[in-house]
Amino acid sequence: MFVRTILAAFFFISFCNGCVAQTAESPVAASDTAPVYKLDSGDKVRVTVYGEQSINGEYSVGPNGDIAFPLIGNVVAKGHTIDELNGMISQKLASGYLLDPRVTIEVLSYRPYYILGEVSRPGQYPYASALSVDQAIATAGGYTYRASKSKVFVRRAGGAEEEYKLEKGRPVWVNPGDTIRIGERYF
Repeated sequence: MFVRTILAAFFFISFCNGCVAQTAESPVAASDTAPVYKLDSGDKVRVTVYGEQSINGEYSVGPNGDIAFPLIGNVVAKGHTIDELNGMISQKLASGYLLDPRVTIEVLSYRPYYILGEVSRPGQYPYASALSVDQAIATAGGYTYRASKSKVFVRRAGGAEEEYKLEKGRPVWVNPGDTIRIGERYF
């Protein structure tokens, strides 16, 4: 009997430790922070190189994902963050063109996102950094009276449509190029 009690306690403790470890490793906190913005075709950036007025300017990310930059040619921007692009341009300028280049980059215009379904004004809207689905719905004039307010459907650029539950304090983040669909409630 004593051995059974010890074994039961051991399995219970092992089970509880597994639960704690699983909870600690689960990506709950990851969804609470906005995703890092990655550049793609259709974005427009301003590149400023300190002391080099002739190459400062506004550059669009072309259909192939590159920006054409003076002196160094095409630089791949697609899939990179602003900081990564900054490092690539700085490195290329430093390798034979400028001594210690100081580069700053800012996004002037983002790719749009789309919202349709049970909102007052469905359509295309300009993306803003750290945009949540709730904010996108507010931008589109809010829900209609038939809207389901418990879930939303999001199709990421180039992906399949996925369903997300709308929970208070758990934002669903919007990426540029996303299509958000607000479904109709049944009752």
